[in-house]
Amino acid sequence: MKKERKLYLKLFAATFSLSAFTFGGGYVIVPLMRKKFVDQYGWLNEKDMLDLTAIAQSSPGAMAVNAAILVGYQTAGVLGSIITILGTVMPPLIILSVISIAYTAFQNSVIVHYVLKGMQAGVAAVVLDVSVSMIRELFKEKAVLPAIVFAGAFLAAFFFNVNVAYVIIVCGLLGALAVVRKKSLKR
Repeated sequence: MKKERKLYLKLFAATFSLSAFTFGGGYVIVPLMRKKFVDQYGWLNEKDMLDLTAIAQSSPGAMAVNAAILVGYQTAGVLGSIITILGTVMPPLIILSVISIAYTAFQNSVIVHYVLKGMQAGVAAVVLDVSVSMIRELFKEKAVLPAIVFAGAFLAAFFFNVNVAYVIIVCGLLGALAVVRKKSLKR
């Protein structure tokens, strides 16, 4: 029981700190979750984290919360999911509550405007880092189809302005077909 409590506390502390110090949404928190849960704690392996990220991204709702739910469940079951939800949702709730109180003071601040612009650049760098890391992993594993789908999704969304919802649906269907095909080949 004491060991479980320690795990739950560690899960809460990890997701709370990640959520409290991460700006930019799910695409930013996922690589930090990977470093924490795969590299630092060893609770998940790289493939599990990539799979959880794909599921979190394709599920409705905030990606960071979805990823936290899946990591919590994978690590400590239903109670782990509940704990990681709380750890992920509480920091933004607290921060937004404080900001809303002082909104009028921040509303026209040039400094706040430029700080947020700087944060956007940081978020872009983190998203690029995640993308490059994922592509490297795909090439290391010689996973041709996922690499092609990744590149195609990027091209469709970035260069051809295809609605991201369509890109996600097509990628989900391709993934489902690949799983069905893989299972049928094993029989």
